Amino acid sequence: MKKILIAVALLASTQLMAQNRLTPELLMKLGRVSEPKVSPNGKSVIYNVRNMDIAANSGNSDIYIVDINGNNAKAIANESANETNGKWRPDGKKIGYLKGDQIWEMNPDGSGKVQISDIKEGISGFGYSPKMGYVWFISDVKLDKNPAELYPDLPKAEGARIIDGLFYRHWTAWHDYAYSHVFIANYADGKISNAKDLMPNERFDAPLQPNGGEEQFAFSADDKKVAYTCRKLNGTAEALSTNSDIYVFDITSGTTENVSAFNTGYDTNPRFSPDGKKMLWLSMERNGYEADKNRILVYDVTSKAHNEITKNFDNSVSKAEWDMDSQRIFFIAGISATEQIMLFDPKLRSVSQIIPLTDVVADINDFDFTYVNKKPVMVTSMMNISLPTEIFTLEVGKKQLTQISKVNTQALSALKMGKVEKRMVKTTDGKDMLVWVILPPDFDPAKKYPTLLYCQGGPQSTVSQFFSYRWNFQLMAANDYIIVAPNRRGLPSFGQQWNEEISGDWGGQCMRDYLSAIDEVAKESYVDKDHLGAVGASFGGYSVYWLAGHHEKRFKAFISHCGVFDLESMYGTTEETWFPNFDMGGPYWKSPQPKSYEQFSPHKFVQNWDTPILVIHNEKDFRVPLGQGMEAFSAAQLQNIPSRFLYFPDEGHWVTKPQNSILWNRVFFDWLDKYLKK
Repeated sequence: MKKILIAVALLASTQLMAQNRLTPELLMKLGRVSEPKVSPNGKSVIYNVRNMDIAANSGNSDIYIVDINGNNAKAIANESANETNGKWRPDGKKIGYLKGDQIWEMNPDGSGKVQISDIKEGISGFGYSPKMGYVWFISDVKLDKNPAELYPDLPKAEGARIIDGLFYRHWTAWHDYAYSHVFIANYADGKISNAKDLMPNERFDAPLQPNGGEEQFAFSADDKKVAYTCRKLNGTAEALSTNSDIYVFDITSGTTENVSAFNTGYDTNPRFSPDGKKMLWLSMERNGYEADKNRILVYDVTSKAHNEITKNFDNSVSKAEWDMDSQRIFFIAGISATEQIMLFDPKLRSVSQIIPLTDVVADINDFDFTYVNKKPVMVTSMMNISLPTEIFTLEVGKKQLTQISKVNTQALSALKMGKVEKRMVKTTDGKDMLVWVILPPDFDPAKKYPTLLYCQGGPQSTVSQFFSYRWNFQLMAANDYIIVAPNRRGLPSFGQQWNEEISGDWGGQCMRDYLSAIDEVAKESYVDKDHLGAVGASFGGYSVYWLAGHHEKRFKAFISHCGVFDLESMYGTTEETWFPNFDMGGPYWKSPQPKSYEQFSPHKFVQNWDTPILVIHNEKDFRVPLGQGMEAFSAAQLQNIPSRFLYFPDEGHWVTKPQNSILWNRVFFDWLDKYLKK
């Protein structure tokens, strides 16, 4: 009887602990916050919340409003259709937004909803001009014909494709014979008219596909000019180049000027200064290098001279906005595995003329501001490893952040999170490497825990303070794993040299960095050195395949999601050819052949594989095509290595559908538990 009571007590304790910890199902129920916009009078903030419906296997986005002090939060657009892209009309009297694929407006309290656009092809983004004389919007224009249209007597050949150049598919979709164009239309008191395509008959996309949005467009303060981002290349030329440019359309003359032709790399995100005398945009210098330092260039509209204001700043910028004085510039930059708001001020005496406005152990991923009585009122969206994105106010000059949205506060209050530790680990070449270590909730240093080495993708993508809905460190910790997440060689926010030391050296120093991190943490008494695993996606998946052939018995289980396995076959099937050209040193048929294909391709070392491996890959992943995962799984199976293949026919490089995500996590932890919790 006593044994039964003990068993019941243990079961109750286990169930209580499970209720207090993050699960895949709870993760899917958290609201995803984005797009903070402060009202012109500084009194209110609107933002977007996307909620997932597990049963429906989909999500829905709504628009909320909250007072600047955090009071009176409520939904103001929350119908069954997606409502996104909420923005204040410049006079503050209306809020514009997208419902479905058209522009709507409403009063700030959510009343008076009216559809103001009726564009047959739909709208995917829009904005108001400062003086409210125009609206710009993004819409697709079909310019190409499919085979059934070319040969009307073959109507059932519609699915066939006649392809004369590369870039016929990108990320998750085949080209649909249409191009994303920017339009302007006259706007007057809630009505738009006379829509005009700024790129008539041009077979190019603006914004850049697939992830570009409204940040790639800007109106001048006088309503006379529109700037937009475009890479005016197509076919094979587009697959080989990152050379996008900033184009300025003059509404009066109807002419378009390329103002960034002097630069051959990425140029994006233009912004006119409030006084109209200058523009800024983000710029990468080298063509074909997508992880080059993202600089801020300032361009004089009259003289056409330009200069880089971040020349003495050694990290990349992700967003930049003019202050009202047309001199200072607010921007976001990665700093030591976090994302911070910075200020460029030409009056500062420092060499860089740049100071941080925040220093939180977190990622600030967006900001917006207005001025009230000549003082800035700034709002940000921010997350960390233990907190999904919420909206905060920032008191400029005091580094004080105050949370004003509480979308997930109630759900999180019932959960125990693991402690996040920052460690500095010495690498094999004597450098200091920042490593995040996440401990399980209810951590007991007297116990031993299975431990996971997390391998980051990118390859140049920071292991920052992100709260992920797939690779969620707190979810792994909730399953009683310690996570070791190193910012190995090739990751931003530690200077450009550190960032570049991975290109052409995939199997070199960065792999030694991984092993330095796990070996150092494994010295702790609470790490079960006999039960270590390595997991990762994309380049992280490549890293897992590479470590599988070189780990010298360290690991007892591997998981690779959408990882690169064979560099030669990857070169011939991926779509952005500029990437392997830069990181591999060129094609595999180049003479002499770049060393990466012989020395760093994981498929060359499968004879050394000896550890159970779970391979996950997705049908619609055109960045790292499905064959990479199939090849790896075959290599494991044919060598009688315990292995499993998880395949998603409806996902791309990521896993986004709620039920797929839950399945992904269940298979993920089933595999780890089987081999690391024996």
